[in-house]
Amino acid sequence: MKPFGDLSGRVAVVTGSSSGIGRAIALEFAAAGADVVVHCARSLERAESVAAAIRTAGRRSVVLAADFSDRTARERFVAEAWGAFGRVDVWVNNAGVDLLTGPARDLGDEEKLQRLCEVDVMATVLLSRRVGARMKQRGRGVILNIGWDQAETGMEGVSGELFAAAKAAVMGFSRSLAVSLAPEVRVNCLAPGWIRTAWGESASAVWQERVIRETPLRRWGTPEDVARYARFLASDDAAYVTGQVVNVNGGAER
Repeated sequence: MKPFGDLSGRVAVVTGSSSGIGRAIALEFAAAGADVVVHCARSLERAESVAAAIRTAGRRSVVLAADFSDRTARERFVAEAWGAFGRVDVWVNNAGVDLLTGPARDLGDEEKLQRLCEVDVMATVLLSRRVGARMKQRGRGVILNIGWDQAETGMEGVSGELFAAAKAAVMGFSRSLAVSLAPEVRVNCLAPGWIRTAWGESASAVWQERVIRETPLRRWGTPEDVARYARFLASDDAAYVTGQVVNVNGGAER
């Protein structure tokens, strides 16, 4: 009997997988038996370390670099990712702009919105449509997108406003794409809450207290919490689940 969340023999692509949630998903997929294409925009050294860990686990892995704000790079990435192992069974659109700890934090508000539209929204939409068409023609496949739980409930501040605009678009798109690609391809969206990635590790005491106060499970989520749910949705154990936006947020309601 296969273990729950088995991905043996599958080929997965995880964008933005050099660190954080993407890294955790790539490693979780490998642990479940998948070969994984690791993607980064610039962090080649970190991406190679993820690929090395996957190979150590006995699975195949390659690293592909692409800046998703570049249309040509996006088109090239789809072709290279599909060709890396001859097909793609699972595609995860995790790549996104870091408004809090990355270079984008120093941009003006309009520039931040532009970057979010290019990477979080446009890349997710266009990559999903291109990959989805290939999967539908092949007769099977899974696409997972990454949203944000507070996109539907609201969060104060410029970063909250801009991020909500981008992620709400991704969440709505995911629901519609699921209808377009059914029944051959399943499409779902994970909406993480307070996940301890780079910003969470250095957040002030005020934010640390807020996270605990707003989360019924009384802790930060981890990238691995999100990755385990991604593994389930990518597997045949979720064969009757599509068009869903699933919160992974410790029960937080705002």
